[in-house]
Amino acid sequence: MYILGINAFHGDSAACLLKDGHIVAAVEEERFRRIKHWAGFPTQSIRYCLQEAGIDIGDVAKVAINQDSKANLTKKIAYALKRRPDLGMVLEKVRNKKQRGNVLELLSAEFPDQEVKARLCAVEHHLAHLSSAFHCSPFEAATVVSVDGFGDFASSAWGQGNGAQISVEDRVYFPHSLGVFYQAMTQYLGYPNYGDEYKVMGLASYGKPRCLPQMRKLVQLQNDGSFRLDQNYFRHGREKISYEWDTGSPQFSDLFSSELEELLGPRRQPEEALADSHKDLAHSVQAIYEEAFFHLLNRLYEQHGHSSLAIAGGCGANSVANGRVRRNTPFTKTYIQAAAGDAGGALGAALSVWHESGNSIRVPMRHASWGPEYSESEVAEVLHANSAQLESAGCKVQSATDNQALCDAVVECIFDGGVVGWFQGRMEWGPRALGNRSILCDPRRTDMKDILNLKIKRRESFRPFAPSVLREYVANWFEEDDDVPFMMKVFPILEERRKEIPAVTHVDGTGRLQTVHRDTNPLYWQLIDTFRERTGVPMLLNTSFNENEPIVCTPQEALACFLRTNMDLLVLGQIVVSR
Repeated sequence: MYILGINAFHGDSAACLLKDGHIVAAVEEERFRRIKHWAGFPTQSIRYCLQEAGIDIGDVAKVAINQDSKANLTKKIAYALKRRPDLGMVLEKVRNKKQRGNVLELLSAEFPDQEVKARLCAVEHHLAHLSSAFHCSPFEAATVVSVDGFGDFASSAWGQGNGAQISVEDRVYFPHSLGVFYQAMTQYLGYPNYGDEYKVMGLASYGKPRCLPQMRKLVQLQNDGSFRLDQNYFRHGREKISYEWDTGSPQFSDLFSSELEELLGPRRQPEEALADSHKDLAHSVQAIYEEAFFHLLNRLYEQHGHSSLAIAGGCGANSVANGRVRRNTPFTKTYIQAAAGDAGGALGAALSVWHESGNSIRVPMRHASWGPEYSESEVAEVLHANSAQLESAGCKVQSATDNQALCDAVVECIFDGGVVGWFQGRMEWGPRALGNRSILCDPRRTDMKDILNLKIKRRESFRPFAPSVLREYVANWFEEDDDVPFMMKVFPILEERRKEIPAVTHVDGTGRLQTVHRDTNPLYWQLIDTFRERTGVPMLLNTSFNENEPIVCTPQEALACFLRTNMDLLVLGQIVVSR
């Protein structure tokens, strides 16, 4: 049975394909469209998934979408009758419902020469998130939690996973949302773009919790473990929030009200220099988010006593909070799959439909290599087509004789302070570069962050870079010995080790860990191990292969990024381009 999962008409549009419960392919549309967080109908992702499986759309039995307009209907009606929301809000909801109901029609239009035989299955938004978390986890039983902005009139949901089944026990409903709170505060701090919350998370480490009393006015913890927002400080519960994505990238109007500026002072403008007050506010935003998150988790542990936890939803990407779960709750094992946000809802919807059909097969996700791959001949064609540009840039093209020769050449460059574009195998699923579409550097250099930002990334100086660490050596470098294959947890680096790896040590002494396994990515493991043999340090600085764009997908995009930046080395499979 083939099941096609889709996240559409929302940020991070994506598609995935299951064959008898096994993932065949999964990819975000932004990688093809080259627009961050692309939000329309993911036609190119769907085409890729079908191509990877070698099937037509007519072979798909079910199409699962991570939105169900009938979910939580009683709550929606009750809210509308009580609050009498702006007519624009109602019309927007109707338009969105109509779009999602036309999925099979859109597929027929995209594949006019093929018959669409599939049945459309609508999966409640948070059930899809919970399924993406639990059904990809290694746990036979676990507490499952989804926390994000909104989906199907709810912002959070939680319950229990047992075997192949998930029972949803409760939700937090509109207008209360930790995701909306964090997004509103991100806007207030001068970062208006969709998905900018990670900037506030990085900035938080530079501040103090001086604004925590004000944050506790905004976010109020409840005795049952849930939370509420004081609606005086937010607009979304009483008026239409403009949400546009005609150009592909989602654009939101302000979520916070004028009362918030009365409480905290004027908002920071995007071009305004960062002051200590902004850093303190960012710290306080992260602190109150963690208070609410751990308040919920501790209550759930009291109720069920499971030691295992699976997390999803947009807030599941809060790697700082994720890394503190074991220190702030009784949970000892936490799993977050590679695409915790709405892109992952495509996978969760498909998995939910698979298991609701009575199937018990569960396959834990241990790697994220579910995207496109390119052959040696395709790489050679790209280099040949760009030979004149390569020659004019003074580039030299060579082929490595074997994997060890390749690793030796790359490590030599990194050891000398070089910046390497590393392009291998299938592209990663999710927002993180995990060793297939990565830029790699020496974590030991104190000047490496500045070099990277000058040569390539051109991003805010306060944002940290992450280490890819051989799994066998984590306990020798971090205060937590944990498996983090998808870079979804931040842990303190051992104090005595921090001075050895300044390029990946954040201002607060932490690092966003990615563990690398020999059996799931053998070439990347071999490269890091080669660096370990040379330096004694079993890690590399790993950042996404891009320059203020979606992570590169194709060899042509990798080469273009290499040529327009000051990268020193480009590795495309076994081919090495130097200058």
